[in-house]
Amino acid sequence: MKRFIPILLAILTACASPSATSREKGGLVPLQLDATDLSRAYTPRRFALLVGVSSFDDPQWRGLRYSGKDATDLAAVLGDPARGRFDQVRVLTRPEETTREAILAALRKLKREATRPDDVVLVYLSAHGTLARDGRGELSRYLVTRDASYRAIPQTALSMDALKAEFEQLPSRRRLLVLATCHSGSGKSLLPQELEVELAGIKSGFYARPLEESSRASMVFAASDWGETAREDESLRNDIYTHFLIEGLGGAADRNADGAVTATEAHDYSRRRTFAFTEGRQRPSAEILEVGADPIILSGHLRRTGQPELFSYHPRLDGFTLKVDGEPRLELPGGAAVGPGRRTVELTKGGAVLVRRELDVAPGERLPLERLLSDALPRRSLSLVGGVFSFVDGARRRTVLPPAPQAGVVLRLEDAPLQNLGLLADLSLGRGRRALQVAQGSEVPFGYTTLTVGAAVPYLWRWERLTLFAGPRVAALYLHRSFDVEAFSGAQRYFTVSPGVVGGVVWRLGERLELTSQAQLMLTYVVVDGQGQAVGFTGGHAGVGYRF
Repeated sequence: MKRFIPILLAILTACASPSATSREKGGLVPLQLDATDLSRAYTPRRFALLVGVSSFDDPQWRGLRYSGKDATDLAAVLGDPARGRFDQVRVLTRPEETTREAILAALRKLKREATRPDDVVLVYLSAHGTLARDGRGELSRYLVTRDASYRAIPQTALSMDALKAEFEQLPSRRRLLVLATCHSGSGKSLLPQELEVELAGIKSGFYARPLEESSRASMVFAASDWGETAREDESLRNDIYTHFLIEGLGGAADRNADGAVTATEAHDYSRRRTFAFTEGRQRPSAEILEVGADPIILSGHLRRTGQPELFSYHPRLDGFTLKVDGEPRLELPGGAAVGPGRRTVELTKGGAVLVRRELDVAPGERLPLERLLSDALPRRSLSLVGGVFSFVDGARRRTVLPPAPQAGVVLRLEDAPLQNLGLLADLSLGRGRRALQVAQGSEVPFGYTTLTVGAAVPYLWRWERLTLFAGPRVAALYLHRSFDVEAFSGAQRYFTVSPGVVGGVVWRLGERLELTSQAQLMLTYVVVDGQGQAVGFTGGHAGVGYRF
């Protein structure tokens, strides 16, 4: 055998080392990679698509003086190597570039170019906005493109639903949509006369905010809030919101002084300045679903660790005032930078204090204020529950134990051991008498005792007062049966530990009381009449809990 080893090695060497003149496949080719090219291949890129629609084919739409200038002025900031540093800035302002199909085509082209998840993508549109009934009779928002017809808005204008559908298909997870438009019937909008009459009769003052907003990781900034007017200003020679957005990108919006202006910093700066400039008549809005994460840097470089930031864009906190060490800092939504160290943070409205907390904040920390609400609520609860215990298959219910009532207690700890995880411990006891049907018309009475002790680590889904949970569970089952009949007198005992799953729902009635319900499914191994069998058992409980 040993004499064949040198021959085998020679063959392998020949196969792995082709001659310089060989053109056979399978040869090893040395690969040299330039470090600069490799870094460029994986570095996130920065794309901007800026659209300004100033003129319209239909004379019913009045021309806008500064929409094209809005787009070009913003492009100058984003393309500046010292500020925005965007790799590609595309501006669409010419008539042939601002039709509905041209804008959609530009978005689809952007989808083919910005293919990396970490690419930064900014889409900005300055134009008229309007409202119209779509084909289903639903009130929808539209962007007025150059070729939009006043009498056929749904058929010719760009639906915001279609715009957002294209925007959401962008592969990037770091994307920002800025809408310098409105739909109030004045300013940068125009409404059909019949729709103005209809809206004037709505007692709420306008119409309900639709529930169609951006997906996770997206930000949508609007130059005005629902039903308000977005305005151009002759003294600023820009859309008001856009003017202050550009000003903020120059560095004025860097509230935490880290050298970079993020998307939310730029929006908050423009929002405050626009509100003050219009004396409260225009309040730009933001829809940010990736709460707590702001990966989009629009201008500058991170040069130093910034000051701590407190912020919230959660609708639940809109209109609340943020106070730090007793001093009012801002009305939410928005954010504020504070000095590092121990701070007293309050959220107030109309003199009432929603939450007051002592916090240690460190340089560079960004704290979503809605987290204070969950921190303020007790995270432990003890519930008294009642329910039923039963085997899954009918044969076990007939020969071992029919469905039996139980009562017990459930202890639940939230956000332990990790955020959005819980610890669940339950104990249930049942006692009573049942009868086994051994033959047609013949029953054998017996007494029983059931005891189950379970532990689970479920995942928690929380929304306002509602909490859903589900996860793996391990439970111990003790079953005791006692017979006292002529044929047999005695007892049977069984104990087992079983794996399974649990799921349930919790509804908070107040700060302390809650309603809870849960169900579990377990798999165990039971010996009946000398024969081992794999069986499933289940249980369901509901009751009232107290948070502490």
